Amino acid sequence: MMPRGRVHPGFILVFAREFHWFRRRPFLLFLTTVLPLLLMGLLAAVFSAGLATRLPIAVLDQDGTDLSRQIIRMVDASQDTSVALAVSDLAEGRQLILSGEVHGLLMLPRNLERDVLSGRRPEVVFYNSQTMTTGNLVLRGVNAAVPTVAAGIRLSLRTAQGEPVDAAQAALAPVPVQVNPLFNPTLNYAHFLLAALMPSVLQVVIITTMAYSLGLDVESRHRLRILRRLGGGLGPALAGKILPYTLIFLAVLGIADLVLFDLLDMPLRGNRWLLLMAGTLFILASQFIGVLLALLLRPMASAISIGSLLAAPAFGFMGIGFPRIGMNAFAYYYGQMIPGTWYLMARIDQTIRGTPLDLSWKPILVLLFLVVLLASVTVVRLETMRSRNSREASALREATR
Repeated sequence: MMPRGRVHPGFILVFAREFHWFRRRPFLLFLTTVLPLLLMGLLAAVFSAGLATRLPIAVLDQDGTDLSRQIIRMVDASQDTSVALAVSDLAEGRQLILSGEVHGLLMLPRNLERDVLSGRRPEVVFYNSQTMTTGNLVLRGVNAAVPTVAAGIRLSLRTAQGEPVDAAQAALAPVPVQVNPLFNPTLNYAHFLLAALMPSVLQVVIITTMAYSLGLDVESRHRLRILRRLGGGLGPALAGKILPYTLIFLAVLGIADLVLFDLLDMPLRGNRWLLLMAGTLFILASQFIGVLLALLLRPMASAISIGSLLAAPAFGFMGIGFPRIGMNAFAYYYGQMIPGTWYLMARIDQTIRGTPLDLSWKPILVLLFLVVLLASVTVVRLETMRSRNSREASALREATR
C-alpha cells in the first residue's frame, strides 16, 4: 500500500505520457500553444491603439457661410472625427459610406446661418447607420462639436441683447450635468473588449484540444483500458491526462495577461490571487466540457465540431458587446452555462472595477460549482463505459467457451 502523501505513480506515468505525445503529434502542440498565442497576438495587434480616433467623414455644405465653416472646423478638431472629403450631393456621400472610404456624412443645410441668427432651429443632419462602433464614435464627435458652436451663438445673441453673461449661461444650461465616468473613462477597447476576446478565444481552444486529446484514447483499439491501467485507476489516469494541459493553458493565459497588463497598461485594481483562482477554474471547467464531448460523441471529429459550435459563438452571450439583461431567455441562460461568462465577470471585477473581496466571490463559486458538476458527470460517464466494456468482455468470454 502506498504511503499517504505520496504521488500515485500511475499519475506520473500518464502525466509524462501526455508531454511525450507533444513530440509524437506536433499538431497537438500547435493546437495547445502556438495557435492560441498566434490568435491572441493578432487580437493584441488589432486593438493595440486602444481607442479609434480621427475616423474620416465627408461633409455636404449647402450653406457655405462662416457658421457652416466653423462647424466643419470644430468637427474636424474633434478627437473622434476627421473631415476627409467634401461632396456635392447626398448620392456621392452615400456611395463613399458604402465603399468604406468614410464612416459618415455631415450635411449642413441651406440658410443655416440665417435661421440660427433669426432664432429658428435648423437641423444639422448626420447620416450613418452602416456600422455600430464606428458610427457611434463619429456621431459622438459630431454631437460634441455642433452643440458647442450652437451654444456659443446662443450666448452671443443673449449678451448682444444686454443680458449678463452669467445669466445667459445659466439660461442655456439651467440644470448642468456633471459626468464622472467610472472604471474605463477613456473607453479604451483594449481594457474591456480585448480583455474579453482573449479568454473567449482560449475557451474555444481548450474545449477543442481536450476533445481531440481524449478522443485519441477513446478511438484507439483498446478504448480507455490502456489509459486506466497505465494510471492505476480512474482518478490518477484522469488527473494525469488533464493536468498537463491545465498548466499549459495557464501559461498561455499568463502570457496574454502579461501583454495586457505590462504592454497595454490594463489596470489590475483587485486581488491577483483571486484572478488566478478564477482563471484556473475557468480552464478546468472548459477542459471538462471537452472531455465530456469526447466521451459522449463519436467519431472524434464530431466532438471537436460540436465543441467549436458551442464555444465559438459564446462571446456574443457573455454580455460584453450586448448586455445580458436585454437578451431573450435562451441567450441569457445559455450565457449562464458558459464558463467564460463567469470568468469574464470575475476578471472585470478584479481588473477594471477593483471590486471588494466580499462582493467578488459569486463568479468564483459558480465556476467551482461548474468544475465539480462537470467532473462528476465525467466520472459517471467513465464508470458507465467501464461497466459496459466489462459486460461486453464477459459476454465474449462466455461465447467463446
